[in-house]
Amino acid sequence: MDDGKLAGLVSQAANYGLFDRLKTLRGLWRDIALSLGATPKIDPELPADDAALLRSQVQDCLQGRGGEVSARARAATLGRSYLGLSAVGRRNFMKMLADEFGTDPARIDKASADVAAAATPAERWAAERALRESLESPRQYLLTQFNALPEGVKFLVDMRAELLPLAKGDPAMQALEADLKELLAAWFDVGFLELQRITWRSPALILEKIMAYEAVHTIQGWSDLKNRLDSDRRLYAFFHPRMPDEPLIFVEVALVRGIAGSIHALLDEHAPVEDPKKADTAIFYSINNAQKGLVGISFGNFLIKRVVDSLSHEFPNLKTFATLSPIPGFRNWLDERLAAGDETLLEQAELRALAALAQDGKAGLAQLLEGRWPDDGAAVQALRLPLQRLCARYLLERRSGTARARDPVAHFHLSNGARMERLNWLADTSDKGIAQSAGMMINYLYKLSEIEANHEAYRGQGRIVTSAAIRALSKD
Repeated sequence: MDDGKLAGLVSQAANYGLFDRLKTLRGLWRDIALSLGATPKIDPELPADDAALLRSQVQDCLQGRGGEVSARARAATLGRSYLGLSAVGRRNFMKMLADEFGTDPARIDKASADVAAAATPAERWAAERALRESLESPRQYLLTQFNALPEGVKFLVDMRAELLPLAKGDPAMQALEADLKELLAAWFDVGFLELQRITWRSPALILEKIMAYEAVHTIQGWSDLKNRLDSDRRLYAFFHPRMPDEPLIFVEVALVRGIAGSIHALLDEHAPVEDPKKADTAIFYSINNAQKGLVGISFGNFLIKRVVDSLSHEFPNLKTFATLSPIPGFRNWLDERLAAGDETLLEQAELRALAALAQDGKAGLAQLLEGRWPDDGAAVQALRLPLQRLCARYLLERRSGTARARDPVAHFHLSNGARMERLNWLADTSDKGIAQSAGMMINYLYKLSEIEANHEAYRGQGRIVTSAAIRALSKD
């Protein structure tokens, strides 16, 4: 297959709707559901009359009549009905689950009162058990039944992906999403995950999904992918036994000498292949969460630690482990400050330098940031110092009312015990890199002897650990 055809395939895969991708499950689950006989045809929009039919299927699943085979058949029937719905119908179904199949407040109140009134240890243990049972909603029991079906776990992961935006502003839908997240968090405990190295010999299905899911630095075709899997590169992914063909999260690594400061050098297909045995540094240059339905269920930190361990054993010569990371929120933050008329952004010398290229300094900054300014040598020279200083200021800023770093990538790596090491000017001059971070990238350093202390400093004390170079840039 040539690169042009592959690009089309990857584009199609990336745009494949969550539940369009799972339509094949209807056929997969057909044989399981056959024992229940024919089911009524349901309008894809799920109007009120048809909602009653689907409600009846839910109730059949909850009653639990018969054995395991019957339970799987009922779950498969409900799942096939659900997969036949449109986006509107699926929303209506999830709204029904949220509103009608949650916990029973009266039962919870009674169980709580029984715990308070318990007179003996035995009575209290029994009352606490009853309280725990009252806090488990019927829909939680319903959702667990899909775990027994082929591709059932992936079905629930994609259901949550579609539910997340629908739940905003709706407390009942948020409670449904929380129930589903709780189930998935238990099933995707890191102890169940398998680390695999992806190579050029990996199944084509996996390679195509890696290409489709890569969101940090788009893979342009087969030759680009092969370059990222060459002997001086590594790509590792976590998989779940119930989703063996679906990477959950993956990391791309370059084995180099010295800390890399440009993504273009790492992605250059024409650059000579280095001897990995002579490398002293592993650069993590792309980390991707591949499953939207697992957002908020963190195992990225375990991935990095496992990969560091694997690389250390394979290449004892590696002494430095660092990232070359994007700064995705910087330009939005800067644009908001400019729009708000923040007088603290620019210093007098910077205003004068910018004014030489535009009518006035403050307006000049916004004006110069439009378009392909990295191609203009004068603009690059005038913008370098203020943008580096402002980016360092942004990286050290916290989210309002919290000790958490504003930048999401910074929060991820700081939580894992890294430190902010070096800001790299014009490290990513792609259109995306310019639009997101004014072309800058940052190295987060994972110094093995300091990881635990850095983690505790950030998570326990809210302290962002940085190098002297970052502190000097921010003038903090």
